[in-house]
Amino acid sequence: MKKYLYVFRGSDEAFGQLSPEEMQAHMMKWGEWMQKVQAEGYPLQDAGKVVGRDGEIVTDGPFAEGKELVGGYVVLSAKDMDHAVELSKDCPIFEFDHTTEIREIIEDMGE
Repeated sequence: MKKYLYVFRGSDEAFGQLSPEEMQAHMMKWGEWMQKVQAEGYPLQDAGKVVGRDGEIVTDGPFAEGKELVGGYVVLSAKDMDHAVELSKDCPIFEFDHTTEIREIIEDMGE
């Protein structure tokens, strides 16, 4: 099995308009989905820094004017890219018309 990274992209705007009960139900779907695909989830803080060339700190981030932000990521195992894509298809992120980027993790750099 290979390891894959799912990067979740979207905004919190629609999620922020849910009632507390709807938020809780949605988060339960995430928990169930992660158990199903046996993923390890890593949510991200809202605030961060964006660093530019030569280590210069460009600004606090993420950018407020950005329409799409990285909301988190998970690492999971799959047979191949097609299998990783198939596992992603019922991810709760799609309830808000957001996207999931899937990247294979290179575990052996030939060292």
